[in-house]
Amino acid sequence: MALRHAVLAALLDGEYSGYQLAKAFDVGVANFWHALPQQLYTELARLEKEGLVAGRQVVQETRPNKRLFHVTDAGRDELEKFAATPSKPSFIRDDLLVKVQSADRIGTAQVIEQLEERVSAAEAKIELLDKLLRQMRGDADEAEFLRHGDRIGPYLTCLRGVAFEQGHRDWCLRTTAVLRERQATHAER
Repeated sequence: MALRHAVLAALLDGEYSGYQLAKAFDVGVANFWHALPQQLYTELARLEKEGLVAGRQVVQETRPNKRLFHVTDAGRDELEKFAATPSKPSFIRDDLLVKVQSADRIGTAQVIEQLEERVSAAEAKIELLDKLLRQMRGDADEAEFLRHGDRIGPYLTCLRGVAFEQGHRDWCLRTTAVLRERQATHAER
């Protein structure tokens, strides 16, 4: 997947400025695609040049003018083609896992500290995603929303984000407990 497809998918809900798109990425899209704001601005310009998005200038009186972007028919066609291509299996690439793998030989104190930081970050992300899920479904309960909700894609990707963060948090907690127990056992020897 290229950044272009993530940007096109994020713009399906309407017009966004580059700033609004960056905020949307921070909250929702970051569950499956990370991009820096500068990368988003560059990609928007490229997509506009290719005719996959269109931009319009909005004149503002008390703030600088801004450009709003929306997906064109060609952009929707590009997403249709992308959706039809087989997806590659996902994979993990995480420097913390290299540190855990090395923990037997390098010591565990700093690794445990980083695992605990990851637990805190995962819990904060879970809280944020749960809030986003509640906002998306409004007054509907989850089962009702999943059956009849207006835009289900963002909700489903957010659910995946929650599951990922919960799994990551649980693994970090278990790994921390194992490393602490081994630390205590080795100290007794």
